[in-house]
Amino acid sequence: MSIEDIQNEIIDEFSMFEDWEERYQYMIDLGKDLPLIDDQFKTDSNIIKGCQSKVWVHAELTGDKIEFTADSDAIITKGIIAILIRSFSNQHPKDIINANTDFIDQIGLKEHLSPTRANGLVSMIKQLKLYAVAYQTQLK
Repeated sequence: MSIEDIQNEIIDEFSMFEDWEERYQYMIDLGKDLPLIDDQFKTDSNIIKGCQSKVWVHAELTGDKIEFTADSDAIITKGIIAILIRSFSNQHPKDIINANTDFIDQIGLKEHLSPTRANGLVSMIKQLKLYAVAYQTQLK
């Protein structure tokens, strides 16, 4: 599936819920299914800067696709990174770099987060794209 197809799937899933309480619960459930980072990668260098909670992300190039794993010490944040990883994991670095993240606004996530969590969301997206840039240079 392309990143856009996955994002559209996420938009459809979030549209099934009537209120944000249900959506938060869904995000918590998504966080429980997050591909967890191996403990050896839970290091300071893998912490995303700018997040209120601790969020660790590890990226690995397999063939020409990046696989992301992550974890967080906060359940909502774990759900947020799960949504992003679902969009970007197992994708080509170039596709991640060029990916649009408007789906975040379409599901209403940014407007329902505290300012510090919204900043953390931006930091998460930035970090995933930075990994993609680094791996893209290796593929050339």
